[in-house]
Amino acid sequence: MADLDTTDCCSSDLTPYEAEQLQAERAVLVFVLDEHPAQLTIPELCRALYAKPGDFESNDVIERAVRDLVSCGLLNCEGPFVVPTKAARCYARLETT
Repeated sequence: MADLDTTDCCSSDLTPYEAEQLQAERAVLVFVLDEHPAQLTIPELCRALYAKPGDFESNDVIERAVRDLVSCGLLNCEGPFVVPTKAARCYARLETT
C-alpha cells in the first residue's frame, strides 16, 4: 500500500497561511471555470476577486493561487491569459452532472 502523502491539501492541520491559499485556489479555479471560454489576465482575476488595487498582499495571494493551479495542471497560462485545462473543465463537468 502506498504511504499517505503528509502534504495532502485536505489535511485538517492547516496553518492559517495554507487555509488562505486553498481558499484562494478554490476561488480562482471556480471563477476561471465559470468564465470559460473567456480568457482573463492575472490583473483581471485580481480585480474580479476583489483584491485591492495596488495592495501587494491581496494581489500576491491570487498570483500564488494561479501559480499553484498551473503547477497542478488545472490552469494554463497562454501568453498573458489564464485558462482552465481540459482536465479541470472535464472535472467541473462531472461535478455538475
